Amino acid sequence: MGLKKQERRIRIKHRIRKRISGSDNRPRFVVFRSNKQIYVQLIDDIQGKTLVSVSSLAKEIIANEKINKTEQAKLVGKLAAEKSKEAGIAEVVFDRNGYLYHGRVKALADAAREAGLKF
Repeated sequence: MGLKKQERRIRIKHRIRKRISGSDNRPRFVVFRSNKQIYVQLIDDIQGKTLVSVSSLAKEIIANEKINKTEQAKLVGKLAAEKSKEAGIAEVVFDRNGYLYHGRVKALADAAREAGLKF
């Protein structure tokens, strides 16, 4: 019998995290995707601090009630890029957190790039 979906994602996540690390000048751009929401954090792994945090539960995104989850992800990516620019962050290391680079994760990353964040 094979691995469960969650166990498979965790294995991939650990494999990615061996190579990826965020610093103060280039933090790790982490995506967490639940069934209903999507979350983004910019993390400095050296100090162990979260520099910027954005989710689809933000007031700006909740105001747009009738949008699908992919559109929500695009708004979260755009908002994350804006907040990171305010914090003085221009470049990040993208961490897909074991999720496939497809659908909502891809939409979020593309929106963040369009808003001026460099991966």
